[in-house]
Amino acid sequence: MKKYLDIDVYQAVNQRLKFIFENFDNIYVAFSGGKDSGLLLNLLLDYKRKHNIKKKIGVFHQDFEAQYKLTTEFVTRMFQNNLDDIEPYWVCLPMGSRCAVSNYQMYWYPWDPDKKDLWVREMPDFPYVINLDNNPLEFYKYKMVQEDLYAEFGYWYAKHHQGSSICLLGIRADESLNRFRAYANEHKVLIEDKQWTAKMGDNFYNAYPLYDWTTKDVWVANGKFGFDYNKIYDLFYKAGLSINQMRVASPYHEAAKESLNLYRVLEPDTWVKVVGRVQGANFGAMYGATKLLGSRRITLPKGHTWRSYVKFLLATLPEAMRRNYIEKFKTSIRFWWKRGGVVSEDAIKELEACNYPIKRNGLTHYRSAKEAVRFLGTPDSTDDIKSTIDIPSWKRMAVCILKNDHLCKHMGFAQTKQQSLREKELLNKYRNL
Repeated sequence: MKKYLDIDVYQAVNQRLKFIFENFDNIYVAFSGGKDSGLLLNLLLDYKRKHNIKKKIGVFHQDFEAQYKLTTEFVTRMFQNNLDDIEPYWVCLPMGSRCAVSNYQMYWYPWDPDKKDLWVREMPDFPYVINLDNNPLEFYKYKMVQEDLYAEFGYWYAKHHQGSSICLLGIRADESLNRFRAYANEHKVLIEDKQWTAKMGDNFYNAYPLYDWTTKDVWVANGKFGFDYNKIYDLFYKAGLSINQMRVASPYHEAAKESLNLYRVLEPDTWVKVVGRVQGANFGAMYGATKLLGSRRITLPKGHTWRSYVKFLLATLPEAMRRNYIEKFKTSIRFWWKRGGVVSEDAIKELEACNYPIKRNGLTHYRSAKEAVRFLGTPDSTDDIKSTIDIPSWKRMAVCILKNDHLCKHMGFAQTKQQSLREKELLNKYRNL
């Protein structure tokens, strides 16, 4: 296992768990059924038993309905085999989940009662499964966004347990830039200067005890300590995937759409239901890893500029989706035209050398010593700029459309509070249609 100075990551995580048990009254794990959260739950239970700790551990599992049978089997084992040590929350409520395989819907809704005949699998039948018939989560709103349900559960858990509460997440910094940012964020409030923690509310915290683990470390630990794990990873290995390519996620999510076709190969019976559950799933399975959906290097069709290609792509979309993209693109163009964004001096010199229509805007109130740059017109493409990708272009807009990137994350957007509120209003308005 990876070592820092005189300690390896296994010793380090046990020190963190010791701190957590000594300083928090209530602990729960966000358990997805994947390798990281599975390992974290195993490590936590192992530590609890070795030190004869009697308090039960909360286990929160958000069930997305469409998943591998082997994932369901692993989740079931982890709940059923540890009931003496855990406080189970297996959530099977309709929730808005991002859909990156369709141009016709931004979300799909696991456990939607109106689509029961299309459910990929039957509702789990355990007394601790939370569904519409027995829901104790008073914050829940019908078909609320999945990320909001996850976040609100933490506050609900802290409210309904006396004392301090903490949520443990199996986030590793080396898995993605966003996960590294969750760890490295300089603006979060820490517990005793521990960078792997974050204050979320009164007496409620998050912690990332596995932040410094590698994928290899995860599998070494599972093998060395004989921990149970999701056996879908064995099939991933037999299918030729590297350990860094193996992901367990909602099959329609942007993080998993490139591997959607694996359902067809690994679990054909599940695939038949997955492909019929969401419009566009079959297309996503066939082309999710190709340039048709922006996953490989895309090329410009003959006779088009990137700007004209964006207009062509927009014209092919349903009205609601077209308006969504147009609003995002207009916001980006206005931002770079009027306010400008910060880029490095190397990038500015490169832009000037390539004769891009830019104007230096001086230092800004951004938390950065870099100079802001305004674009006097949006470039068609910025492929010849090597020092940064964080500059606007019509090509980046085209990639967003091809990826079904409804939030335009490829252009640096995130969901705004206003969008989230508007989204909730619409879901509530049309819930009974």
